[in-house]
Amino acid sequence: MVKEKFLSTYNREPLDVAFTPYRVCPLGAHVDHQLGKITGFAINKGIHMAYGPKNNGVVEMQSLQFPKRAQWHVSSVPEEREGDWADHLRGATKALGERYALRVGLCAVIDGELPIGGLSSSAAVIITFLSALCKLNGITLSERELIEISKEAENKYVGVACGKLDQSCEIYCRRDKLLYMDMKDDSFELIESPKNMKPYKIAIFFSGLERSLAGSKFNMRVDECRAAAYSLLAFAGIEYGKIADTSLRDVPREVYEQYRLRLPDSLRKRADHFFGEIARVDAGAEAWRCGDIEEFGRLCFESGHSSIYNYETGSPELKKLYEIMKETEGIYGGRFSGAGFKGCCMALIDPGYEESIKEKIEREYLAAFPDMRGKYSAHICESADGVKL
Repeated sequence: MVKEKFLSTYNREPLDVAFTPYRVCPLGAHVDHQLGKITGFAINKGIHMAYGPKNNGVVEMQSLQFPKRAQWHVSSVPEEREGDWADHLRGATKALGERYALRVGLCAVIDGELPIGGLSSSAAVIITFLSALCKLNGITLSERELIEISKEAENKYVGVACGKLDQSCEIYCRRDKLLYMDMKDDSFELIESPKNMKPYKIAIFFSGLERSLAGSKFNMRVDECRAAAYSLLAFAGIEYGKIADTSLRDVPREVYEQYRLRLPDSLRKRADHFFGEIARVDAGAEAWRCGDIEEFGRLCFESGHSSIYNYETGSPELKKLYEIMKETEGIYGGRFSGAGFKGCCMALIDPGYEESIKEKIEREYLAAFPDMRGKYSAHICESADGVKL
């Protein structure tokens, strides 16, 4: 689709088509910005971008999911975001240009294979764009540089206080292996799916709601986590610095357990989720290593429960999808995907139940939310390799 649109728009073939997969995070929800541990898979759906060079340094972007075409120059990116879909790419241009000389711009058509919301589409768009812009300017980034520049675009330019989960999954993941990563030191392991493990696929259930993290309670939750960490360190008499540089990972578990009840309810719940999720990630990695997908799935459902009741995310639509998934035969486990305010749920499923799972969830979800007919959708995916630099 993007190649055809590029050809019809610019009357020439694109130089190349860049691709970045979406990601899912079965365990490790809402903890990456607190330097916690995560798990993840890249999936075989993602962002495609057909592009060609513009030697005058202009960037001209067209999305098949948004109506407005966007333009800027590689050496004069607007200092303030403009409030449209291309802000992520302006931020990426700015962050890259502060590290490397940029002379060549690009014209491009970009599209996503799945609806927006919950699959890290913003990070995938940024990585796809950076891959192309670097190629045209003769720049070779390391994996870590690409992750840091992508994160900086979201943090500093767009204003979303996200961590590195999305970018790390989209770059480090490999097919049929579970990414198990510690955000404190960026160490990671790719855990093979044992031969004795039951077969699985990854199901994505879109609620029909789209979302923008910058306009949601995402940043508020990050601030609450930092406030909980700051308070726990203060209760224990442990030295601390600026609150913006403080995370729950700085808090020893014994300090959390000793002082958690002194926190206000909202901050205690955020800390409860963080420390509970770290334990679930470690247990999940061990279950995957042993080929116990049922136990891994049970932990995913437990993570979903904590996301609702401790991290307090989830629209009524997403909560309903989660509840239906829990009662559906053939689903090992699942939870919200992404921030959990809108978007989608993900599940690990037994492929033998694929059709019955899709039928049951659609029927029961649309019975509860009939206005989502035509907006709700289900997609069955497989794990995939992350982007190749």
